[in-house]
Amino acid sequence: MPEQPSSPVPAGSDGLRPATRAVHAGRPARTPDAPLNTPLTMAATYVGGGDVEYGRYGNPTWLAFEETLGSLEGGRALAFSSGLAAVAALLDLVAPDGVVVAPQHSYQGTLGQLGDLELRGRVRTRLVDIEDVDAVTAACEDAALLWIESPTNPALEVADIPALAAAAHAAGATVVVDNTFATPLLQQPLDLGADVVLHSATKFLAGHSDALLGAVVVRDPQLYDVVKGRRDLLGAVPGTLEAWLALRGLRTLHLRVERAQANAAELVRRLEAHPAVSRVRYPGFGAIVAIELTGGPLAADLLCRSTSLWVFATSLGGVESTLERRRRWKTEAATIPESLVRLSVGVEDVDDLWDDLVAALEAR
Repeated sequence: MPEQPSSPVPAGSDGLRPATRAVHAGRPARTPDAPLNTPLTMAATYVGGGDVEYGRYGNPTWLAFEETLGSLEGGRALAFSSGLAAVAALLDLVAPDGVVVAPQHSYQGTLGQLGDLELRGRVRTRLVDIEDVDAVTAACEDAALLWIESPTNPALEVADIPALAAAAHAAGATVVVDNTFATPLLQQPLDLGADVVLHSATKFLAGHSDALLGAVVVRDPQLYDVVKGRRDLLGAVPGTLEAWLALRGLRTLHLRVERAQANAAELVRRLEAHPAVSRVRYPGFGAIVAIELTGGPLAADLLCRSTSLWVFATSLGGVESTLERRRRWKTEAATIPESLVRLSVGVEDVDDLWDDLVAALEAR
């Protein structure tokens, strides 16, 4: 098992720690009577002669979000209309018949896009156990792209990012890390050797289940220009309101992650002793937990429909706690147990969350 991320992430080159940068990055200049927050700029058309020219190429509200996320990840960010739009832009960079190595357990949208591209003869996909460094290294031979999720969705496997990135680079492949579950507060993949970091900003970054947004972060200026060019050409740009909401969410990311992670660790401790739970999957950090139930898929479905605080929902990363049985989706990997329930732990009182879970687990 690779070493788990530790929190907090050290201070950046500006000497500021992540919590401070989350609050202060991307703010307007401090001039008299200036707003503290970047305002919504609702503009599709701009006066010519400047850097933006047209609403598909940029927006001051997007830029504030991008500056803040880039500061946290240690690179330069680009916002997209959704996480899947960001995924599509990156996969679009793979040359025809190129090989993409990806985790066998990962976000269904990513696997769905890879499957679609492979069916149409655009790419070749090699699915791997992302925890098996030797297997991933072997799969990277002649690959164009190594796609990493860590922790994976929903199996919560942890990848050895430095080792995998080194192996992929030795084979000439670009390395993308989906950092949605860990967030930049618990893991900074660019510092671990990745070329690109991807986020479904809908989840923990925005954090309030009200904004659909994606993001990519890179350090290489040429790669930034290429990815931005794909975004501009494909029109996969974020809405101004969504970018503003995500930026507002980023301001409290450190507080939400701290509370949700503490709740998750305590729930894991209690769930491991509950007779209705046969296995608890938790990587030791973050706010996502997966449990397998002794009663099988029927018990898992009953759990999801018997809670009153926990919300039965397919998304995650919000202030509210959610849960779902992942194999209810036909596209979920067959290697994910039928009884696995993914828990996205929120910021509620942990005893209330526990009482609700116990009542649902014992609803027979």
